[in-house]
Amino acid sequence: MKRSFSLAASLAAVAAPCALTPVSALAQQAERPAATPREIADAAPPSDWTEIAPDDLMIITLAPTETGEERQIVIRLMSEPFAQGWVDNLRTLTRARWYDGLWVYRLVDNFVVQWGDPASDPDSGETPRPLHPGMLTPPASDYVHRTGQTMPVIDPCAAGGFSAEAICDNFAPAAGFREGWPVAWDATSIWPVHCYGMVGVGRNEAPDTGSGSELYAIIGHAPRRLDRNLALVGRVIEGMEHFSALPRGHGRMNTYEDTSDRTPIRSVRLASEMADAPRFEYLSTESDSFARMADVFAAGTNDFYTVTAGDTDVCAVPLPVRRASE
Repeated sequence: MKRSFSLAASLAAVAAPCALTPVSALAQQAERPAATPREIADAAPPSDWTEIAPDDLMIITLAPTETGEERQIVIRLMSEPFAQGWVDNLRTLTRARWYDGLWVYRLVDNFVVQWGDPASDPDSGETPRPLHPGMLTPPASDYVHRTGQTMPVIDPCAAGGFSAEAICDNFAPAAGFREGWPVAWDATSIWPVHCYGMVGVGRNEAPDTGSGSELYAIIGHAPRRLDRNLALVGRVIEGMEHFSALPRGHGRMNTYEDTSDRTPIRSVRLASEMADAPRFEYLSTESDSFARMADVFAAGTNDFYTVTAGDTDVCAVPLPVRRASE
């Protein structure tokens, strides 16, 4: 069963400690055998899964490895109301085949992998590839979504329990999930956050906000200091190993000193452009199954754990995605 999501409801949950699951209740649940988060996701009814639209799937094909292994990475593009100007740019560049023949050119251990046009950096000394006409220039204010309302927000860290609707957070008054995305919010705004696998738009120093000519994915511990400083436009949902296993860069800003070490991008396509594109679906973060999975994950209620935390970080909660059955 899916629960309807509204920002007001999420903020209300933060303002109402009684809506949170007490640690004592989690302890009582631990007295009986509990399903693992994976088991809960696997048992979720079909109605709890949401298919991702083909136009929201970006499929990157890298050059094969030296041993001939094919490498494909699938990115789910960000949903409204977040970062839509940049997402529109990504679709425009993809349909124009603009990314084809560019590279993965930077990898910082435990931080990011970056791809696109390295010449977008004015200090690179390279000639940039001309952008497609009609590109948008979104303002920095679009890093967040203004809700148009003011809500009192009580710190869930002081609420005495865990709830996936409002998670204790060190970087914002509260955090949680919206339509499969990790988000944080305050009394007037909501924004996506930099968890593992999230994809953002590279940029130069402010006021530049980036066009989409350079993209990055988080390959390490969540660098939440980046939240609200760059545009997040998606999340890697398959093939992350093809990014994270690449050699680390040791040149300027951890780019590859030798350009021959760059990994060529063979093609970038939207699934809507491909006749044989894979289909994907995610476990709705508004579903009862996701809420139960997150509760169990936070409680650590299985035979492996001898100490249960009773809480977790928004970036630690799994966001299940699977290939959709035909």
